[in-house]
Amino acid sequence: MIRAGIIGATGYAGAELVRLLLRHPEVEIRWFGSRSYIDKKYASVYQNMFTLVEDVCKADDLEELARQVDVIFTATPQGFLGSILNMNILGEAKVVDLSADYRIKDVAVYEKWYQIQHKSPQFIPEAVYGLCEVNREAVRTARLVANPGCYTTCSILTAYPLVKEGLIDPDTLIIDAKSGTSGAGRGAKVNNLFCEVNENMKAYGVTTHRHTPEIEEQLGYAAGRQITVTFTPHLAPMNRGILATEYASLVRRPDGTYPTREDVREVYERYYHEEYFVRVLEDGVCPETRWVEGSNFLDVNFVIEERTGRIIMMGALDNLVKGAAGQAVQNMNLMFGLQENMGLELVPVFP
Repeated sequence: MIRAGIIGATGYAGAELVRLLLRHPEVEIRWFGSRSYIDKKYASVYQNMFTLVEDVCKADDLEELARQVDVIFTATPQGFLGSILNMNILGEAKVVDLSADYRIKDVAVYEKWYQIQHKSPQFIPEAVYGLCEVNREAVRTARLVANPGCYTTCSILTAYPLVKEGLIDPDTLIIDAKSGTSGAGRGAKVNNLFCEVNENMKAYGVTTHRHTPEIEEQLGYAAGRQITVTFTPHLAPMNRGILATEYASLVRRPDGTYPTREDVREVYERYYHEEYFVRVLEDGVCPETRWVEGSNFLDVNFVIEERTGRIIMMGALDNLVKGAAGQAVQNMNLMFGLQENMGLELVPVFP
């Protein structure tokens, strides 16, 4: 059995990790870390765990935790892991970090967008960006995985095949994304109160959202050059889910014509037909958050607007599963040589 510890187990992503790992046939949770609820029973924080979890919450002593487990999940705010990670911890246990501390390779870019100083940049070069469908082989041998963000997972995988194959101009890419309120975490914030969110839709972080450089960096690798995208997130009045609608100009072929629907579909199918968690929908079917809720699936599709030479790409996922905890478990499975979808064969919940 893989012994696992979770730091930040009482946040939304951490609680989802608990839910997933409890039913994982090869994992035993040894440490429920929570700075806010030390010595309190975990099931008293999340009543859905009554009779399922008898443990109490422990402090965030990573050095002691590393001596007791094989893998550590850190579902913590930005800067937490970066401030305490050291060789002793990495020498004892593998780490899957759900924060942004090791996602961006250029530390100056990280510090600019997150407005904090990185305390352990020496570990950035070895950290593997844990987008399994793109970096699977590197994840298998990693001891430190940077779990991608929720918006970024949806945004990158929706456009990745077309950027990689040069069918779209990535510098024309506009990403319009909507997220449920759980994406903001469990902390009390006025903007996330029921009366502020219900019956309302709003854009936020316009031109400044911190997932922008992550999207640009990863799609830049696909394009083979530095790119610039426009990313605008919106808060939607729902608990879970992300829907990304992405617009880009198609690249003309040598004969002056644009790629056809058949050309684009062939690329999507070629990249994703063997991917368990990425579902390319049938023609005319648009992704919806309700059809992926509670699962690790990402649904994608596209429509070509022939009169403008543009393409509209769409992707939907559950921000707490494929966008966070589920992807973290997917990474763990690869790191320990397990079947990639083990413990993640979740049927989406409806209604």
